[in-house]
Amino acid sequence: QVQLVESGGGLVQAGGSLRLSCAASGRTVSTYTMGWFRQAPGKERELVAAISKSGLGTYYADAVKGRFTISRDNAKNTVFLQMNTLKPEDIAVYYCAARSGNVLWASYDYWGQGTQVTVSS
Repeated sequence: QVQLVESGGGLVQAGGSLRLSCAASGRTVSTYTMGWFRQAPGKERELVAAISKSGLGTYYADAVKGRFTISRDNAKNTVFLQMNTLKPEDIAVYYCAARSGNVLWASYDYWGQGTQVTVSS
């Protein structure tokens, strides 16, 4: 079983950038497909980005394409989400998640505790 801890959230002005990190422990992250989800107040949790075990395959939600980049450093057991050109509609709690299977947009098995991202207009 893997444990996930997110960091890097905070308050940023619209147009600014943040880089979220997800540190894994317990098992090597290279054995998991990894995803970043977010949940805004009053809304359902949604998949924002995902990356395959090798890092060669990625998925992005339409709302973040061209602005967010997911990456992984398997040697450091860490996954990242670089968020650029942030908008007020990006305000949410962001969660890191892992799944054993290979499909990027299927259900995920393990979750971090979340990190808050707030964008001021």
